[in-house]
Amino acid sequence: MADAGTAAAVVGAAQTAGLTLATAESLTAGMVAAELGAVPGVSAVLAGGIIAYSNSVKKKVLGVDGDLLATAGSVDAGVARQMAEGARRVLETDLGVSTTGAAGPEPHDGKAVGCVFIAVASREETFVREFLFSGDRTAIRRQACDEALVLLARALAEHP
Repeated sequence: MADAGTAAAVVGAAQTAGLTLATAESLTAGMVAAELGAVPGVSAVLAGGIIAYSNSVKKKVLGVDGDLLATAGSVDAGVARQMAEGARRVLETDLGVSTTGAAGPEPHDGKAVGCVFIAVASREETFVREFLFSGDRTAIRRQACDEALVLLARALAEHP
């Protein structure tokens, strides 16, 4: 779980490396971008964020494959991957991070409440992690935001 300094660490690492960031968020609905946006100096590294709550936005704006959405649903590792890659491409950044999942109170697309996929895309690679968070809707969304920041920090630390 991220601590209060994770967003600041992400922004600082991106500034030091001269890298730019973008977000594509479904279940977190802009929380990751808001956490980053609260850090002074973020305008040097955060290009923007796309809230892609609906599948049509995932498809039309981020370029997520429509057949994948139709067969797998929006709570899927492949969808998370394409969302992160789409954010990076559309906003012309070095890194993109995405969140998609079932925050509840009901399962979504056949996935249990708390099932979340987070992806980070760079020019070199994209990685996706699956989580099963617990708690109510608010707690699941908070955990997803925190883990997205942790994964983004890790990607920046490992970036060539």
